[in-house]
Amino acid sequence: MAVARDQLASSPLLAECLVHQWTEGGTSGQSIRASLRGPSLQGAGTLKRTIRKLLQASNPTPSTPSTPFFPLKLTENGKTCILFWAKKLIVKLRNHTHVDLTDRAFSPSARLDLKGSSCSEEKAILSLRFGDVADLKGLVISFLLSNTYYESTAQSWFSLDSVHILYNRTKEANFNATQIYAPAVSSYHCQHVSSLHKYDTLLEPSSHGDNSLLWHITFIDIQIQAFNVEGGWFSPASDCASFFTPAVLMGLLMSLILLLVLAYALHMVLHLKSIEQLDEHRPSVYLEREAESEPRDKGQAGQ
Repeated sequence: MAVARDQLASSPLLAECLVHQWTEGGTSGQSIRASLRGPSLQGAGTLKRTIRKLLQASNPTPSTPSTPFFPLKLTENGKTCILFWAKKLIVKLRNHTHVDLTDRAFSPSARLDLKGSSCSEEKAILSLRFGDVADLKGLVISFLLSNTYYESTAQSWFSLDSVHILYNRTKEANFNATQIYAPAVSSYHCQHVSSLHKYDTLLEPSSHGDNSLLWHITFIDIQIQAFNVEGGWFSPASDCASFFTPAVLMGLLMSLILLLVLAYALHMVLHLKSIEQLDEHRPSVYLEREAESEPRDKGQAGQ
């Protein structure tokens, strides 16, 4: 593209367009500066400042990528059999500060040990070995999953059966998973899977005698899939959102109130119609009786 330097000097907007196109095309900042250097442009302070800003924008300083973490993959025999991802993975031992394990699990620089994980056609175990975290020694979080065929639905469903926490080498906390399942051809997604009551307690302490009551564990925006992973990525998700959400319950309640009002209105309309019908019949009966009494009165008068 041949453009006179005087045109560039008189039109900063045109220069901006050219610089933008050149930088997108892979031209370096130095070559752009060389192409724009000349007597007619040296006095254009506004153009220089504009070009400088564009060059800085086209060559930004390296920064931490803002893309989300990739899911955790368990691969056996060259094939991915479990996918796991969560926006936040938070655990808390009573009287201790909560520990955010998200970076340790999903960061590209994380060195998470998956020793003890396994896959089969009916059972799967995903074991996340975090090592020493804060004052927790040898922290391990394990997921036990199963794949079951149900004749009533004519398809297989996978479920998360339980979550186990091993800490300080020998202490354990076990949680039973409730209502965490999806068709085997889908992945499972939920906004919150937690042992906290405010998140519907999908993870319940297995017993009141172990250490699970001392723990709180929460997965935010979790997605997991096992047994039928194709292409190394999640299948369409089956969401855990309950049908009876607060919004749905409010809608049902308002619908019930409207139905009651409508039923009462119909009842009143029918009642008014019945009253009108009675009023219509009453005058006719009165007139008939009056007509019958008139001949009698005349006969008595004639006698």
